[in-house]
Amino acid sequence: MEQAEQPLLLNFLQMKRLLTYFLFLILSLPLFAQDITVEAEYPSVVEAGQQFTVSWTVNSGGGQFTAPSFDGFHKLIGPQTSFSSSTQIINGKMTRHSAYSYVYYLQAVEEGKFVLEPASFTLKNETYYSDSVYIEVIGGNMPSPGNQSDTEQSQNEPTGNSNVRGDLFLDLIINRREVYVGEPVVATAKIYTRINLSGINEIKYPSFTGFLKTDIETPPLNSLKQENVNGTIYGTGVIQRFLLYPQISGDITIDPMQLTALVQQRTGNSDPFFGDFFSSYQNIPRSVTSRAVNIRVKPLPGSKPENFSGVVGNLSIKASLEADSVNVNDAVEYKITVSGNGNLKLAEAPDLKLSPDLEVYDPKITDNIKSTINGMTGQRTFEFLLIPRHYGEYTIPSVTYSYFNPSTGRYEKLRTSEMTFYARKGLDDNSSGITVYGGMSGEDVKYVGKDIRFIKQKPGKLKRSSGIIITNRSFYSIYLISLLAFFAVLFVRREHVRRNADIVAVRNRKAGRIAVRRLREASICLKNNEMDRFHEEILKALWGYLGDKLNIPVSNLTRNNVTDILNEKRISGETIEKLTKILDTCEYARYAPSATEIKPSELYEGASQFIRTIENSIG
Repeated sequence: MEQAEQPLLLNFLQMKRLLTYFLFLILSLPLFAQDITVEAEYPSVVEAGQQFTVSWTVNSGGGQFTAPSFDGFHKLIGPQTSFSSSTQIINGKMTRHSAYSYVYYLQAVEEGKFVLEPASFTLKNETYYSDSVYIEVIGGNMPSPGNQSDTEQSQNEPTGNSNVRGDLFLDLIINRREVYVGEPVVATAKIYTRINLSGINEIKYPSFTGFLKTDIETPPLNSLKQENVNGTIYGTGVIQRFLLYPQISGDITIDPMQLTALVQQRTGNSDPFFGDFFSSYQNIPRSVTSRAVNIRVKPLPGSKPENFSGVVGNLSIKASLEADSVNVNDAVEYKITVSGNGNLKLAEAPDLKLSPDLEVYDPKITDNIKSTINGMTGQRTFEFLLIPRHYGEYTIPSVTYSYFNPSTGRYEKLRTSEMTFYARKGLDDNSSGITVYGGMSGEDVKYVGKDIRFIKQKPGKLKRSSGIIITNRSFYSIYLISLLAFFAVLFVRREHVRRNADIVAVRNRKAGRIAVRRLREASICLKNNEMDRFHEEILKALWGYLGDKLNIPVSNLTRNNVTDILNEKRISGETIEKLTKILDTCEYARYAPSATEIKPSELYEGASQFIRTIENSIG
């Protein structure tokens, strides 16, 4: 028997091993199928003599990495390699990410602009390259700000910085200073620093009076990058970008923006042995203000075309019809889409010149617009519902749509093609002998012949009124009674509000009624032979009544406190003793029913008698 089981066990182990290999192969497929990339990270500006790092990251391993020659720089250390990996499982789909980093420590030797050739990574006879590295070396010995990185080239230079403006300043950078009305202006709020910052505390943007402002999606400022500003290296970061559309012509001034930055300042002196290692720092708020910015806004030239859309930019237009035939009184959708870039949110609906037999409703407007540094881009769609009121062929004339193109400085005209559709007779068309006329709005469409009645020719009977109401004596009586009733209701209402304002008095006043209601519940439990609940309701009635009547909080509602207050209010000792006996009996009955000697009916009557006694004594 054991010899027969041994081959089965071997087969099972082999199958298990094959299954493991198969699963490993499936999980490894995403790694083999991924695109291999080589990304470089480096500072764009350094100073002569400064030490810095250049690193390349590859999302795959197992290949050969080759760094470029570092001509113009002195290589100190490198490469230092590191590896990181992460795995994510989302909705049953597993994604693995791995990264191999190669870090080189370099030192700038001389001034100038240097280009490092792309690094290469070879895997399975395939070679992948990174982008070239562009580094500018400037003179000077100013220390660069700490904890700063540079991952991209500068897109905007500070406007109007003819000289260095200190170790920390703020700029509102605009991409153009002369525009037409409605032409977009990109404004970038940017900070420049040569000192260590721990964060930004408060930002006050200008009101942008005269502009229609839209925020451009801007990544959060997590790190600074190095830039050369007039021969000085600054750590720079973009705080926010805006898209501004001027609405009036003339010279417009954008007020300065304000920012409060938290500057790291060392407290105490450096240690002679350990330097700044054990130094402590504190954050000092420092306020900076940008310069005011002037923009010259030119009016749109000449006279606007009759069909001007209000858009300044570059557009295209297309039209489509939902169907080429419909039944009479059925709706057909006519869609016009305007796409391109410009202030599309101000684009007005085109004017349709349709036959009076076509009923048209106000268009439904749908936007698919995104704000970028190139302006608003996307499309605006106008959906018209057309309803033919007679059968036959209908023609939708060509629609003309104009806009102003700032690049050419003139108005451009767009035109859609002419479209036709046919309205068929319905199955019940004209079955009632009633004709429906078009050319009216959807709310005013009615059946002619039913909405207008024939004018009566016979004169009606007219008679003179016997008198005026103010001359009747009953009028003044009713007026006086109403006035008195109003003051009576007002008095009762104010008295009711005053009485209910005192919460303690309200609880005291309602204590008896609430206790009676709970005793009624205990009576029902007694009839249903629910003894545990009966004793519980008796306890709730008594303790609740004592707390409300004697104004004792629930946290202080004890026998000693109740006895002391009852003695102060001169309640007889016999009454207090009866209360104690009832409480003890109910508590014993809940946990030891056999130990009770008083009948439930006597308990109920004793609790009722106690409440009546207190009500009569205290009131």
